[in-house]
Amino acid sequence: MLFAGGDEEVRLVARNHAKLQQAYRLTTPPWEVARIACDKRLTYEHAAAVDVDSPWSRYPGGRDEVAALECRFPVILKPRAHAGRNAFAAAKAWRADDRAALLARWDEAAALVGPEGIVIQELIPGGGEVQFSYAAVWSEGVPVASLIARRARQYPVEFGVTSTFVETIEQADVERAADRFLAPMRFSGLVELEFKYDARDGGYKLLDVNPRPWTWIALAGAAGLDFLWMQWWLAHGQSVVASRGRVGVTWTHASRDLVSAARQIVSGALSPRDYWRSPRPAAFAAFAADDPLPGVLDLPVLVGRMLRRRLFE
Repeated sequence: MLFAGGDEEVRLVARNHAKLQQAYRLTTPPWEVARIACDKRLTYEHAAAVDVDSPWSRYPGGRDEVAALECRFPVILKPRAHAGRNAFAAAKAWRADDRAALLARWDEAAALVGPEGIVIQELIPGGGEVQFSYAAVWSEGVPVASLIARRARQYPVEFGVTSTFVETIEQADVERAADRFLAPMRFSGLVELEFKYDARDGGYKLLDVNPRPWTWIALAGAAGLDFLWMQWWLAHGQSVVASRGRVGVTWTHASRDLVSAARQIVSGALSPRDYWRSPRPAAFAAFAADDPLPGVLDLPVLVGRMLRRRLFE
């Protein structure tokens, strides 16, 4: 079996699907399906076609269009596709609070990915606490196993490159939106859809689609769903009983969550008492009692990544 572990690997496998399936059992959909997830413009166009909310987004072709763009600030600039290694891709999103900042950030981003690689998008208020995920295994346009999770904390705090504390919940609106998005594609494989709740209009708006394993996938196992094992059975032509994850189960990337929580406590967004009273995690990103070394090494790795991020900024 072949699992694509990242966005660039998804593109590699999807674009060479016919050739690779001669040697492997694939868990990545072919390019005609995967491209909708890999290209944000196609993602949002498909979302609009199937009545799934997404943020206001524009794709200017040049600086003059950016200068004339009618928009409400603040806005963010995002890569249209997760490709390459540069400051723009590493940051996930750049914020612009006025026209001058937008043009300056546009110039920086265009120099790195070209004008065609940039999305200008409205900034939906709130952080990880209003960000939700639908995570699942699908087969031929039908969900086999699924759960809904809330990103209680993330790092960095405003534009989380990674979740740091995630809990399973019930959220029917998110599940219905995910079903409407995936079913017409006849999607098969692992998938995570990220939504953000917009208090201004009460809508859950689609941000990203990840047709691959994601950072907190271990939460599924703790909630009673071994997504990778289910995917293995499906790829071998076996049937899997449809199931839902348990509610109230939590996962943490402990070292990063400590940094995220500390920043929120300093800013007043989180009280030390609320942090201390966070539910006990059932799953961890890097720690396991029978293999503690990754957990020990995680902190210096995090420090190194923080320093590199500072240099990019």
